[in-house]
Amino acid sequence: MNFITTPFEGLIIIEPKIFRDHRGYFFESYNKEEFKKNGIPAEFMQDNQSLSNKGVLRGLHFQLPPFEQGKLIRVTEGAVLDICVDIRKSSSTFRKYFSIILNGTENKMLWVPPGFAHGFLTLEDETVFMYKCTNLYNKESEKGIRYNDPDLDIKWNEANPVLSDKDLELPLLKDLISLI
Repeated sequence: MNFITTPFEGLIIIEPKIFRDHRGYFFESYNKEEFKKNGIPAEFMQDNQSLSNKGVLRGLHFQLPPFEQGKLIRVTEGAVLDICVDIRKSSSTFRKYFSIILNGTENKMLWVPPGFAHGFLTLEDETVFMYKCTNLYNKESEKGIRYNDPDLDIKWNEANPVLSDKDLELPLLKDLISLI
């Protein structure tokens, strides 16, 4: 595996070594020792998966301490525009976002440490999105930021994304500052 740092402290792109032959392919998607050696000493508590059609936007979600989550994310089918917003007040990249295309062809993964709001926009029908979490879901600590927060100015490149009612009603980041 190749571990690639980003300008955001702790946010790491992981490129698996894919072995292809006439039967198809094989790759290792997780190896606790390799991840630990490369700055990801996470222990995972929960796995989640979603299926979405093109144009669905999920996010931007996070959980408050002590239930914050680190996430190891990947797409097994289809493609997404993945967005991570740094909500760590002490970070030099606070209020900035990172974006990457993840797809089921390249099989890149992204480690999103605690302290980021996360969301994604599906770019293809039948997109399968998977993520491992370092903490269990806790409804009381679940929070989110509106996807079109003007202060973040995220370039989703989708004029009319499909969102849940809950995500449409999320607050702006400036209205959450006292909580994070």
